[in-house]
Amino acid sequence: MYRLIEQDGRAKSGEFTTVHGTIQTPVFMNVGTAAAIKGAVSTMDLNAIGTQVELSNTYHLHVRPGDKVVKKMGGLHKFMVWDKPILTDSGGFQVFSLAGLRKIKEEGVYFNSHIDGRKIFMGPEESMQIQSNLASTIAMAFDECPPHPATREYMQDSVDRTTRWLERCKKEMNRLNQLEDTINKKQMLFGINQGGTFEDIRIEHAKRISDMDLDGYALGGLAVGESHEEMYRILDETVPYLPLHKPVYLMGVGTPANILEAVDRGVDFFDCVYPTRNGRHGHAYTNMGKLNLMNAKYELDDRPIEEGCGCPVCAHYSRAYIRHLLKAKEMLGMRLMVLHNLYFYNHMMEEIREAIRNKNYKEYKKQKLEGFVRSDMESE
Repeated sequence: MYRLIEQDGRAKSGEFTTVHGTIQTPVFMNVGTAAAIKGAVSTMDLNAIGTQVELSNTYHLHVRPGDKVVKKMGGLHKFMVWDKPILTDSGGFQVFSLAGLRKIKEEGVYFNSHIDGRKIFMGPEESMQIQSNLASTIAMAFDECPPHPATREYMQDSVDRTTRWLERCKKEMNRLNQLEDTINKKQMLFGINQGGTFEDIRIEHAKRISDMDLDGYALGGLAVGESHEEMYRILDETVPYLPLHKPVYLMGVGTPANILEAVDRGVDFFDCVYPTRNGRHGHAYTNMGKLNLMNAKYELDDRPIEEGCGCPVCAHYSRAYIRHLLKAKEMLGMRLMVLHNLYFYNHMMEEIREAIRNKNYKEYKKQKLEGFVRSDMESE
């Protein structure tokens, strides 16, 4: 259940109550694709850096270790030792990214495993069954993430199919939640809005899925090659047609600036691999922009990644030491970078929630963005 606490313009902050705890929004979900954050970050670490929601991936866990294995181990929460909410992505985006290995039909998608090449079929019912076995807090509906660019005709056909698949997902989830051996009988379902950069297709689809009274709504098929400006335009046009009193999730986005702009357009939930992936490659997020610790100028820099940062990394380690670890390819270097970056994202979301609830979000956003830009110019 979602309770809207405050609105500041289109920006909104609320509480989303689930069987695994209450999520304060806006929220950034820390991405642990295969039930682990890349960079040797444990669930104890996630608790220490203020993580509210962990996100895992249906396709990857189905392929390895197998969703039935996870079910036998008591579900994803027990398996990975995490007692807070987990969202599982439906596998639709992975199918999209496996373009060379797939065939889309009305019943679902036939494709080959990226690990051993074996043939896999996944449709709406299979995706719901896998996610039910995983016993996540929130399951995502199975959809097609159309390529960008796509023709109008392709996009309309794809969106219509995604709507039919959503109806099948809802029906199957209702069935699964009533079975005796289902681990999480209160699993929630989010539907996904598609339509590429065609405003009218997006709006019509938003209206259709809103009528289905789901637990939440996501915007998919963005950040797949279109410009930031196009993405913001689609959010401006589409979000008003999604229910105000339900969470709105922008999938796979993004940079701190993307998040600030999307919050201003009414988005509640975010996820992205940037803080972990960039961290593993030596890029640290700060209020003064992104630092590349591989640069020679940090070789003798005894300051923390960011002065005043409350993360466990900045409390103890210098830029020089972390740079040394990264250069030496020591796993600790990646771990420290990922921890700092996830803390930065989680803490920024706390600031965002506070700014909205204090009704000064526009000013907060302006100051934050100016900090990023100023520093990027200085560090070039």
